[in-house]
Amino acid sequence: MDPFDNLLRGVRADGAVFGRSVLSPPWALRFTEPVGESPLAYLTGWRMALAADLLAEPAATVTSVARRVGYADAFGFSAAFKRVRGMSPTAYRKEVSAVGA
Repeated sequence: MDPFDNLLRGVRADGAVFGRSVLSPPWALRFTEPVGESPLAYLTGWRMALAADLLAEPAATVTSVARRVGYADAFGFSAAFKRVRGMSPTAYRKEVSAVGA
C-alpha cells in the first residue's frame, strides 16, 4: 500500500478535509506565520509535488495521478497543476521524459 493513500483519503481539492475550525483565522495565522503560506496553499503545493513525482512514472495516467492526490477529476487537477507548476501535466510529463532520455 502506498503511504500517501492514507494521507490523501478523504482530502478534497478545495481543502474541505480541514474543516471550519482548522481554517479559522486564529489557526490559519498560527500555521501561516512559521510556514510562510496558508494551509490550503501548503496542501496544494504538497499535492502538486507528489503529482509531479507520480507523473514521471510512465504507466501513470493523468486521471490516476489526479485521483491519487485527491482530485475527483483530471480537469480540476490539470488546472491546479498548471496554475502551480506553470505547465499542464502532459507537458510536464513530456519535459521529464525528454530529460530522462
